[in-house]
Amino acid sequence: MIRHIVLWKFRPGTEAEQTQFLGALRELQGVIPQLLRCEVVRGVGNGGCDAALIAEFASLSDLEAYKNDPRHKAVSALCKSIREDRAALDYEF
Repeated sequence: MIRHIVLWKFRPGTEAEQTQFLGALRELQGVIPQLLRCEVVRGVGNGGCDAALIAEFASLSDLEAYKNDPRHKAVSALCKSIREDRAALDYEF
């Protein structure tokens, strides 16, 4: 099993787009079959990141299939337009 964690810092003034992005990301569960589970959360307080994705996949090849799925790419394009920074970590569990 692979856990995929992504953290984002968004540009100020993009709150409506952030809500749209995070909602669309949540909606990918059950649509893209390789995405077994996902949690999409907003940060609280003054942490270094604004939101996170914690997702699970059966294998690295399933994670790659998810990343290359056109539905994920469409959601990702919105994120790229509003983010200041992104960090990701994939690990086996």
